[in-house]
Amino acid sequence: MESKIFVQAQMLIRKPIQEVFEAFINPEITTNFWFTKSTGKLEEGKIITWEWEMYGAKSEVKVLQIIPNQLIKTEWGLFSNNVDYEFKEMEKGTLVIIKSYGYSETGDGLLSVINDNTGGFTTVLDGCKAYLEHGINLRLIEDKFPSK
Repeated sequence: MESKIFVQAQMLIRKPIQEVFEAFINPEITTNFWFTKSTGKLEEGKIITWEWEMYGAKSEVKVLQIIPNQLIKTEWGLFSNNVDYEFKEMEKGTLVIIKSYGYSETGDGLLSVINDNTGGFTTVLDGCKAYLEHGINLRLIEDKFPSK
């Protein structure tokens, strides 16, 4: 049974909406704050593979819908969780809201996924903000679970 619970993380990024939106669909930019490798740019109807080489992990991302500078709707991985990225123009920049939902887990498994998603997407937004606003790759994803 699919849960009606969703995770939400958000961040104001002090850059124009077009620049922030491009950072999420173009892997040449996204690899500076999130995954390390991608099979291509996000385009509606495509399935892209993202890799985190430092962890030996990868995930298939199915792009369900793109509304330029407004919305990216995706479906992720083995459990087919949905992840939506919303972009809202604000006076001081762009508000990015990431929502993850459609969990099939229950009990402690659901709590673990909620915790991982909340922390993970918050880290992504923090890294994006640092990179787009200051040109700094903080290596947050790499350093979140250091091997030694």
